[in-house]
Order: sequence, then structure tokens, then C-alpha cells
Amino acid sequence: MIDDIGKTMALTAKVQAALPMAAFATDHLRSALQQQSDKVFPRACSITEIRYMNDEGGIACHLDFGFSGTQNVYVVSITHLRFGRGNPLRREIEAYCKHRIKQLKKLDRGRASI
Repeated sequence: MIDDIGKTMALTAKVQAALPMAAFATDHLRSALQQQSDKVFPRACSITEIRYMNDEGGIACHLDFGFSGTQNVYVVSITHLRFGRGNPLRREIEAYCKHRIKQLKKLDRGRASI
């Protein structure tokens, strides 16, 4: 298992209760989005919806970049987002992301040695 299901579901519920939530897209995420669009994606965005996509997908966030009239839906892993110091869930989210990334790297190393 990658995620601790109890902790992950508790975090998902806390974030859900705090929506909409301000966030910042990483440079890597912005670059990936801009390769698929003619829009310039700002760093700041808002999480409008959150879902747990099981152990394989982790916590996924629906993002709003403030584009008017867009038909696109941007859904990304919470690991591709950063949060401001004023966010009361910041440390808990960062701990989840750090743990998830560590577990994914460990899983990937295990597959490479097979």
C-alpha cells in the first residue's frame, strides 16, 4: 500500500470541508499544462473539488485557474500543488505528499530490480 487509508481519508475530508482552497501550481505542472494549451497558466489556482482515486491515484484535485468560458477540466494530483503558509492544512498536506512520493519511489526501485 502506498497510502495510509485512514489518514488519507481524514485529510481528504478536511480538505473537502475547506473548499474552495487556494493553491499554487508547481512549475512542472504549469509547463505540462501549457504544452497542451495556448493559454498561459498562472501560478495561483483554486481547488474546487477533491477526490481520492484509490492507492494508485492518490488525492486528485479539480483546479480552477480563473479562465472564463473554458470547457476544460484540470484534474491533478495534490503532489503537484503547493500551499501558502496561512493554510491551516499545509503541513498535513505536505506530510501526505512527502510520504506518497517516498512510497512511489520505493515501489519504482523495487520494480527496477526485478
